[in-house]
Amino acid sequence: MSIPQSGGGPIERYEQLAEYLAEGCKPKVQWRIGTEHEKFGYCKDTHKPLPYAGERSILAVLEGLRDLHGWHPIYEGEYLIGLEKDGANISLEPGGQLELSGAPLETIHQTCDEVNDHLRDVKDISEMIGVGFIGLGAAPEWKHEDMPVMPKGRYKLMTSYMDKVGALGKAMMYRTCTIQVNLDFGSESDMVQKLRVGLALQPVATALFANSPFWKGKPNGHKSWRSRIWRDLDPARTGMLPFVFEDGFGFERWVDYALDVPMYFVYRDGKYIDALGQSFRDFMQGKLPALPGETPTLSDWADHLTTVFPEARIKQFIEMRGADGGPWRRICALPAFWTGILYDQSSLDAAWDLVKDWDAETREAWRVQASIHGLQAQVGGMTMTELATRALDISRAGLKARARPGLGGMVADERHFLHALEDSVETGKTPADELLEKYHGEWNGDLSRIYEEYSY
Repeated sequence: MSIPQSGGGPIERYEQLAEYLAEGCKPKVQWRIGTEHEKFGYCKDTHKPLPYAGERSILAVLEGLRDLHGWHPIYEGEYLIGLEKDGANISLEPGGQLELSGAPLETIHQTCDEVNDHLRDVKDISEMIGVGFIGLGAAPEWKHEDMPVMPKGRYKLMTSYMDKVGALGKAMMYRTCTIQVNLDFGSESDMVQKLRVGLALQPVATALFANSPFWKGKPNGHKSWRSRIWRDLDPARTGMLPFVFEDGFGFERWVDYALDVPMYFVYRDGKYIDALGQSFRDFMQGKLPALPGETPTLSDWADHLTTVFPEARIKQFIEMRGADGGPWRRICALPAFWTGILYDQSSLDAAWDLVKDWDAETREAWRVQASIHGLQAQVGGMTMTELATRALDISRAGLKARARPGLGGMVADERHFLHALEDSVETGKTPADELLEKYHGEWNGDLSRIYEEYSY
């Protein structure tokens, strides 16, 4: 999750809220790719999650990356809670999941190099202290009481609130991981088309990256349990957002939506102030109970936007949020998939043609079926395999049209980053299917083998 925002002046006009989003508009030559991925850390001998502090801990990993690999520390009070370097940052999810939020880069080649460097550095530190990291969408064995709590004020507030608004909010916070990609837009109309395509096709990413078939030590009946968790978190801030597909949608309509999402906090002087369930609209009028008489800054607005959790969302860029955390090879496949679709106009138009006639019920049905069945999902006579094949064809064409070479020109473009997804479509197997085959086959129900065979 995000670190506190900074640098915003006072909000003096309602229009500033939409203007803040519009400031993200960039000419195409400035469009970039930002890849985020999370992974679970564990002690190699016990397979237990890493505590915050100690000889084998998240803190030890952060300190190792700081001292041996040149990362600069980020503190909250006395606690080391993140790192930054070269436009990227490393942060902690509530249960100690380690997240790389990559720098905004021009090509998939560059973002994949960044991922590779990061995972090698993490592996280097991990081997020194006897810990491992694994890419999965949900913790396969751990229960809530097994999970550590990271020393971040934001998470303390959110944890206390989650049970009031949904059944699985704490499960999301402490026992799930994802891969995300952040992409730019050129104008309001470009944002609208990209967000609509991103939301409609998000279930394809959920299916292709499905990698969480276990929960509390046994199969859970879903290919992506992480996706199932998000459906019972907080309906005020999650979902497929039918209003995005209505006539007239734009930055102002997103502002209206976000203003109606209950607040979590206000960040002041290095501390998170409890504003749980309160209204940003009241804040705008100086009537926020948490800070009576005070009005928000643009930094407060930026912070609030990070507490909105739909399947795709906008800030000053678009985030694609539907994929499970996964193995090394698939981390690079996610930005490739979405870049191919969204960064070439012909591909974007083709993707919109594919989904423009769907109604809200169809989009939601794909979301639900993808979480349960993965590539075996079916809605309205179409199979997910057919839909994913068409989406990959569109992405592949977009990457070819971008023609961004790598390896000093030895690789003509970025299409090879889709190979892992193409293999899944060809075989009909996602990572979840492979894990279930292992579990019911050679593992003979021994889920502990997942750590040795699937860690980074």
